[in-house]
Amino acid sequence: MHAFTRLAAAAAFVALGPIAPAFAHAHLKTSFPAADSVQTTPPTEIDITFTEDVNIKFTGATLTGADNKAVTLGDGMLMGGNAMFMAPITGTLAPGKYTVDWHALSTDGHKTNGSFSFTVQ
Repeated sequence: MHAFTRLAAAAAFVALGPIAPAFAHAHLKTSFPAADSVQTTPPTEIDITFTEDVNIKFTGATLTGADNKAVTLGDGMLMGGNAMFMAPITGTLAPGKYTVDWHALSTDGHKTNGSFSFTVQ
């Protein structure tokens, strides 16, 4: 390899950096209620914003109370684009700790899931 070719290749590597494949997955970016938060007013919906667009047919959430009883959620929908999932809470939440378990399918086919908790005073 000529010195000029090696120098050009090195300059391109430094300028572009190592190229790694992108692994796109829809991870939780933010939520309402926020994870580990204390709500003085019971929330009326669960909002989950993902790091990328999701497919509504394969994205959802469940809500359970401290007694492990399921709380009924209304039909989930995408809001403000395709990266924010919202599910209305039917009824009023009593004081206690609640857990949201979510699952998502990003538009490029990757499945993710997770959970977070919040407390209602």
